[in-house]
Amino acid sequence: MTIKPGAFRFNTDSMKLEIFRGSANYSGTASMAGIGTLAAGQWEEIQATSPEVQTGGTRGITAGDTPAVATTEFFNVDTTGDGTNFGDLTHSGRTSSGLGSRTKGMVAGGATSPGAPLSDIDVCTIASTGSFTKTGDLLSARRMKGCGLSNSTRGMWAGGYTPSPSSDISTIQYMTIESGGDTVSFGDLDTGKGGISGCSTPTRGVWFGGSEPTVVNTILFVTISTLGDAADFGDLTEVKRDTAVGSNAVRGICAGGSTDPGPIVNTIDYITMATLGNSQDFGDLQSVKFAFGAASSKTRMVTCGGGNPGGDTNEMDYLQFSTLGNAIDFGNLTTARNQNTALSNGHGGL
Repeated sequence: MTIKPGAFRFNTDSMKLEIFRGSANYSGTASMAGIGTLAAGQWEEIQATSPEVQTGGTRGITAGDTPAVATTEFFNVDTTGDGTNFGDLTHSGRTSSGLGSRTKGMVAGGATSPGAPLSDIDVCTIASTGSFTKTGDLLSARRMKGCGLSNSTRGMWAGGYTPSPSSDISTIQYMTIESGGDTVSFGDLDTGKGGISGCSTPTRGVWFGGSEPTVVNTILFVTISTLGDAADFGDLTEVKRDTAVGSNAVRGICAGGSTDPGPIVNTIDYITMATLGNSQDFGDLQSVKFAFGAASSKTRMVTCGGGNPGGDTNEMDYLQFSTLGNAIDFGNLTTARNQNTALSNGHGGL
């Protein structure tokens, strides 16, 4: 019996479902043994896991604060409740940027107190608790809160800024999440941007707002599996930086932020991820806030902490992607946090 790529079988030895794969240039057939290289065709186990199996629901993790801290917290995105201690980063940090796959969470860049920028990329196993370990470095040290996004294969960070000399950065960089290591160049934003925030579907990455140094309302996108510069998606309803952003595979949400030199806002915008066009009004947060993170599941987004005119907050809000309306109280972090980031293992890119 001969087979071609795309065939399925149940392996009675491993008790796993497998698919027969070949390279992009594969044109032959193979025996049911399927032993060989990818170019010659081979059987591979089909992975079928979910955050519900791994953690009892999508897990969110938030990291960072001002002044810089090493502590992190986690929570179940699909329920409500307060944050719980997860473990520590390899260093105290703030203005860093997180992203996640089904299994791994990464926190990159940022700054120490009083403000030396970092290039470190720390990694954790999301389903467990415990301290992060260092897995690699960014192309250069930078502050870059909220600009991380990912699908199940690639993690990406874009933009950022350095405080001395003050400079906004246009670089987009990526890494393969499972293998770790240092990032490599992907392309560039339309200009140097600090304070941008990102989210994703399995195929598309989207970044919102930022400053260059004037605060802007631009929305940019890339195709994650390729290389190249970001392209124009549309515009936000107002200029914003340091927002909290999340997505499922259909909608992306951009909440809060600073209209610097204008006020801090509680407004929420949304886009349809697969299309192009301007954002629309979704609703409002419980209060005005900026420089905070968000973690998403397939159905909802949870925001964590943030800064406001009265000081830092430990407030957590949640939104349902499928509806429009104001944010609802989720719970509280163990401590008030500002300049923090967040990640999850169930967002729209997975």
